[in-house]
Amino acid sequence: MALNIFQMRTEHPVRFLALAVLMIALLPACNRPSGVTFRRDDAARKVEVNIGGRYFTSLYYPEDECKTILWPIMTSSGIDITRGYPRAPRAFESVDHIHHSGLWFNHGAVNGLDFWNANSSLPEERRRLFGTVVLRSIESADPPRIVTLSDWVDFDGNVLLTERTTYTFAGGRHERSVVRTAELTAVDTVFFGEDKEGMLGLRVDRAFQQPSDQPTLYLDAEGKPSGQRTVNKDGVTGLYTNSLGFTGDDCWGTRPEWTRLDGTKQGDDISILIIDSRDNVNFPAWSHARGYGLFAVNNLGGKAIEPGFSGDASFTLLPGESKTFSYKIIIKDGGHLGGEESEAYARDFNGR
Repeated sequence: MALNIFQMRTEHPVRFLALAVLMIALLPACNRPSGVTFRRDDAARKVEVNIGGRYFTSLYYPEDECKTILWPIMTSSGIDITRGYPRAPRAFESVDHIHHSGLWFNHGAVNGLDFWNANSSLPEERRRLFGTVVLRSIESADPPRIVTLSDWVDFDGNVLLTERTTYTFAGGRHERSVVRTAELTAVDTVFFGEDKEGMLGLRVDRAFQQPSDQPTLYLDAEGKPSGQRTVNKDGVTGLYTNSLGFTGDDCWGTRPEWTRLDGTKQGDDISILIIDSRDNVNFPAWSHARGYGLFAVNNLGGKAIEPGFSGDASFTLLPGESKTFSYKIIIKDGGHLGGEESEAYARDFNGR
């Protein structure tokens, strides 16, 4: 009589181990975790992230960017979910908010400085109103994590605070994800004020914009500014949904645990899910999700987003004090996520 699996484990451990290895090898590819690898290119100022042998994104810190970004960001099937403009303009993209590149983290009111809207095209006489997040070092790049150290500085280079960020990457056959965790430690006394502009931002491809009748300035077929505002809804398929049951433009200003953006590009139904950590200050964050393609969550929105908010979303860090912000971003292709699936991801991330 054949041994059952429990007898084999006890009486024939070597045979049991060999069988277990064989069973794992025969599992469908979609059920096996895909390996995360990095390719560091200091000359190009980036670290490429590959999952299962396919390109996912790059940790990118070009000299003309006022922050470190993940850009571009691809689905597991190789479809770009991020806007190309201004770094690599594509035909018929909207021309606005030159500071919106890839995925980033900063805020619009830090000791009176605007880090969110900072960009290299600002005239020098205005730059004193803005701050810059400068990457100082890549502390480690040991898959599946990259750890970086950055400084938040003013126009004169004075360091307000340091940011130690851990990016943790994962993926499978139809999924890619990153958990971005930033530990902010004050060097000087730092006041984070309530402001609409913040904190985790993602600028998506036009396929994930929500259809609008608002005339907009687009690039032409050659990727150059057309010079004329028009209505162009070709290929625009985006729709926001959040954990509170709101959809579309009604998501903005609400405080959900998660927000999802669904769209279709190149015939593939794709969902982008952002989950706020329960450990973040002012959880759940205010939704700063805009139909034109800005997908952001803001833990410091407060009265700047919700005028009737009775609390105080701002906070101060004294020298040496720290505050941590963490978010999970999931990109699912091969079919849109449903509400129950989105909720399951949030429960898993937040340990509930």
